[in-house]
Amino acid sequence: MNLKFYNTLSNTEQEFISIEENKVKLYTCGPTVYNFAHIGNLRTYIFEDILKKVLEYNNYEVNHVMNITDVGHLQSDADDGEDKMKLGAIRENKDVLEIARFYEDAFVSDLEKLNIKLPNKMPRATEHVDSMIKTIKKLEENGYTYIANNNVYFSIDKFKDYYKLANLSMEELQAGSRIEVDKFKKNPLDFVLWFGNSKYEDHILKWDSPWGVGFPGWHIECSAMAMEYLGDSLDIHCGGIDHIPVHHTNEIAQSEGAIGHKWVNYWMHGEFLVVDNGKMSKSSGEFLTLNKLIKDGFDPLVYRYYVLQSKYRKPLAFSYDRLKDAGKALDSLKSKISNILNNIDSDLIVDTNKVTLYKDKFKQHINNDLNLSNAFTVLFDVIKDDALNNLEKKVLIEDFDTVFSLNLLVSDSEILSDEKINYIEALIKQRNEHRKNKEWQKSDEIRDLLLEEGVKIEDSRNGTTWTLI
Repeated sequence: MNLKFYNTLSNTEQEFISIEENKVKLYTCGPTVYNFAHIGNLRTYIFEDILKKVLEYNNYEVNHVMNITDVGHLQSDADDGEDKMKLGAIRENKDVLEIARFYEDAFVSDLEKLNIKLPNKMPRATEHVDSMIKTIKKLEENGYTYIANNNVYFSIDKFKDYYKLANLSMEELQAGSRIEVDKFKKNPLDFVLWFGNSKYEDHILKWDSPWGVGFPGWHIECSAMAMEYLGDSLDIHCGGIDHIPVHHTNEIAQSEGAIGHKWVNYWMHGEFLVVDNGKMSKSSGEFLTLNKLIKDGFDPLVYRYYVLQSKYRKPLAFSYDRLKDAGKALDSLKSKISNILNNIDSDLIVDTNKVTLYKDKFKQHINNDLNLSNAFTVLFDVIKDDALNNLEKKVLIEDFDTVFSLNLLVSDSEILSDEKINYIEALIKQRNEHRKNKEWQKSDEIRDLLLEEGVKIEDSRNGTTWTLI
């Protein structure tokens, strides 16, 4: 059963054939750790997680590398604006690396809450500047660079097919990137590999280099670190669609300029999360984080489930009403599964033919460019199929959830110890006493404490109930 993915480079769906049999070298663009990841960013990481788990479902060994950008990423992909790391340090009155480590930890925590499997390697840009310098020197030796205003530029005119990924002309790329005119560039789309003379003299992180003291451009870090850990031929490179016209286009140019041959076979990109008809962005200062959703009473896996209902290549409109609907749907799904699990007789046996038939259907859909909508249809068919016994259903649900990663077989009672359950229920009893005495502030304090511990409570005529989030 062949795997098929949409390849941005060819603008078509293609059968996936790995460079090395049963192994995949996967690189995904990671966060710039100057602030929390917003839920639009996290949609991309969920898509990449599904991709990796589909590959693993097909028995591939995936070597996954994701960078951590803690230096060199300016506000614009086109070499203008201020350094995001510096802006974060100023905003919070902290050291740049303190900022980086804090938000890196927060990012990893978000991934874990969403059941996203961590990469094999998460190299930091600040720890790989030597690799970037070596890559720039190679480009210099191969005739792709020039020096102006003490900066090292990549000359796109020297690289054939610069426009092949975005499939746009120079004029279209230039118009779309809103480039601030740099009088030192020979071509407006040339980009900086090494800043020796940034217009911001007080740039915090700097290193010695053959071109003087300075810091690397943003684009070079991904090429250098991907090649250091995955070699000079990659199977798949992923990111958001906003990376296509500038960042990934530049990655291809500098990587292939350095190694002299094709670098990546399959480029895959996730679409935007859309809020109020526009993509979610940190530039406005208003954005939703996973912790904000948790504080508003949503289980992180409700957001994962919400994302999985949409094709990764289509924009996904976000609203709290839609998220609530997803929560109700996931609760209903888990309730049906719980009923199955609670009614498995000890004498049941598994008919492997029936199980294999459903596994093949599931695999057929996930292998068709990650068609999760149809994969969920297979799951629902399993649940309602009277020809399957409950043990067979459990086996299939468990198998499918290796891709979905929604903890479909896990109940609240399995997650919590008896002591924890008693603790929660004691707090709820105490809160109800405060409510009875109209001590609303104390009641709210207990509610907030439970929320911080991942417990959502709901009051109704029938009393107070709680669920994990």
